[in-house]
Amino acid sequence: MTNNKVTRHTRAVRLTHWTVAISGFVLLFSGFGTMPLYARFNINKIPGLSWSGDFLIEQGLHYCAAIIFTAAVFFHLVFHLRRREFAALPKKGDVKESLEIVKAMVTGSPEPPSGKFLAEQRLAYAAIGATSLVLIATGLINLDPAFIQTVTLTHTVATMLFLVLFLLHVGAFLIKANRPLLPSMVTGRVRRNYAEHRHTEWEI
Repeated sequence: MTNNKVTRHTRAVRLTHWTVAISGFVLLFSGFGTMPLYARFNINKIPGLSWSGDFLIEQGLHYCAAIIFTAAVFFHLVFHLRRREFAALPKKGDVKESLEIVKAMVTGSPEPPSGKFLAEQRLAYAAIGATSLVLIATGLINLDPAFIQTVTLTHTVATMLFLVLFLLHVGAFLIKANRPLLPSMVTGRVRRNYAEHRHTEWEI
């Protein structure tokens, strides 16, 4: 913490976040590549992407990314459980509070008081986290041919949900009020005046 900056995310949290984000993106790209979509829609003819139509390459990339993604998710869970850090978990009334925050953004009225994480951030965290666990579970079970049809369908649905949540998560920073939080995922810090204004219940 400095005079005009407040530490919001530790180095371990930032490293885990970007590991999950990058490996998740690779999983999405390689997952669609194994269907195979890129050869069908001539994506593999784009300069530099000729390899994207190769099933074996996409499959190998998918498995490697899956190992990294799974390891990062479980590290995240163990890390925060051991430190008893649960501020990002949803609380009673978060849906109502999220609607109030959206209303405040649209009308310019004051937002409800928030802690370290906004209600909408806690809900998004839970949704992305649950979807990630479903992806990991179905990805592992998918190795058993006896369940392959049901598991593959569940895995595909979870993939589409993960993609939507991923886009919403990134798209949230198009909203001006959320932009000051973006640098904190790189530096770990957020402006003190921003934290004091928007996260009034955060014990800094």
